[in-house]
Amino acid sequence: MDIAVFGGSFDPPHIGHQKIVELVLVELPIEKLFVVPTYLNPFKSHFHLEPSERFDLLKELFEENKKVEICDYEIEKKEKTPTFETISFLKASYNIGKIYLIIGADNLKNIHLWYNFSELQELVSFVVVTRDDILLENEYLDTFTVLNLEEKVSSTDLRININLDLIPIKLKEKVKQIWNKE
Repeated sequence: MDIAVFGGSFDPPHIGHQKIVELVLVELPIEKLFVVPTYLNPFKSHFHLEPSERFDLLKELFEENKKVEICDYEIEKKEKTPTFETISFLKASYNIGKIYLIIGADNLKNIHLWYNFSELQELVSFVVVTRDDILLENEYLDTFTVLNLEEKVSSTDLRININLDLIPIKLKEKVKQIWNKE
């Protein structure tokens, strides 16, 4: 089975995430897309929405798509989990052929700092999704696949401006309720 893995904080899930999933399902020859919310991003010190809230929102957002599976591996560990560990877990748990690892263009500049990056390169084919006119410069880029997405949205900006227009319609009320609790 050929798969793609799309990990991230999803704090909160927004239309950019939704569009990335749609793009990946159209552009890559995969049988399943694993969406993997982090417990806590290895490069961040805190989260805004609880991991269980983000997981539930993602489950609801993609519940109708049988090719998408929300994976709770990192959330269940309740700690920062490097992508290498998640990929190793998936390889051990499923009969996997090829793995495409979906990353945002904003991750390119520090990708060499990822835990076991060299070994990770042996396990996956990187797919970079463009975002917000971020310049694609990296010494590894010529070996990566690039998918172009013209969606200007980031979770950080969304939280700062509390812009519900950037939340998928089916999640708006729940995200609004969560934000009103904070």
